[in-house]
Amino acid sequence: MLDSRLNNLAKVLVHYSANVKKDDFVLVQAGDIALPWIIEVAKEAVSVGAHVETLVDIPEMSEVMLKMASEQQLLQERFIQRQVIEKADVWLTAWGDKNTRCNANIDPTKLQIAARGQSAWRKIYSERMGNGTLRWCGTQFPTQANAQEADMSLWEYEDFVYSAGLLNKDDPIAEWQRVHREQERWVKYLNDKHEIHIISEGTDIIINTSGRKWINCDGKENFPDGEIFTSPVEHAINGHITFSFPGIYMGKSVEGIYLEVKDGKVVKAAAQKGEDLLKALLNTDEGASYFGEVAIGTNYGIQRFTRNMLFDEKIGGTVHMAIGDSMPEAGGRNRSTIHWDMLCDMRNGGEIYADNQLFYKDGYFIDEVLR
Repeated sequence: MLDSRLNNLAKVLVHYSANVKKDDFVLVQAGDIALPWIIEVAKEAVSVGAHVETLVDIPEMSEVMLKMASEQQLLQERFIQRQVIEKADVWLTAWGDKNTRCNANIDPTKLQIAARGQSAWRKIYSERMGNGTLRWCGTQFPTQANAQEADMSLWEYEDFVYSAGLLNKDDPIAEWQRVHREQERWVKYLNDKHEIHIISEGTDIIINTSGRKWINCDGKENFPDGEIFTSPVEHAINGHITFSFPGIYMGKSVEGIYLEVKDGKVVKAAAQKGEDLLKALLNTDEGASYFGEVAIGTNYGIQRFTRNMLFDEKIGGTVHMAIGDSMPEAGGRNRSTIHWDMLCDMRNGGEIYADNQLFYKDGYFIDEVLR
């Protein structure tokens, strides 16, 4: 029997997140394990008169390429992916794994090369997202593998995924409109500020955001959502930061990440586990050692780390920073073939200052600041 919450998810994605209209070209894409999601989303988009096409990814083919392909083959662009990203009005995607450890034994250098091979279509995607000609939203389809990764049963994980998206509510769209209004208050506050200072255990970093725009993440591009972010001034970040949780990249874990930053560039990087992958990613290209994002997680319905950054970066009471590609819609200018989020817990003594004003402490915004 179809879970009614999956149908609710399809409705939210089509009618709220992407605002699909008659005659829109809608690409629906996910791995083969997420076929029920593909069908529900496609049905909902067709019902409003959209032109719908689907791409079904086969994860075993990714393993074949990473293990068997030459460097030249890995650097070849994904021709079909590029063509549809150039043409689509809307791109709806879902993540869901059969095996979250399938890349565990892959040489980090091969992961780096494969990331570079995606640069052509990622550049088009980034540009079209920035100028508003492509509407994209990515979400999670609950699978046994992802449930195991989060230390949950599948039933527990389904409850977690759907409740994080407020899909158990009578009117999920109204709930996300409320989230938008609440977050917009802090977006407006931060848009007037020039400097963000983050302090927590092992972290003291100053980030220039002058002239950049803070973005209200309210379920329009990621779902579930719940964060506000900007792209910092590329050469104006100084200090050090320790990330509280493992950084996950293509299923591989990097733990105990510590970065020192001078004039925007990571000048020292260390990790307790996976340091070789960390350093390989930082050397992917020129932009990979600079930051493309700084953000504050606001979804207090997500309180546990699940090794899935779609959820983890939204944890209420955390901040995250991403090395690599920045967001043009926020004014970001850093370009890279990677965008890798890393998470810092602020719930035990963390503080954030904006132009020397304390506005966030112990994982919560200070409402009095806005009064």
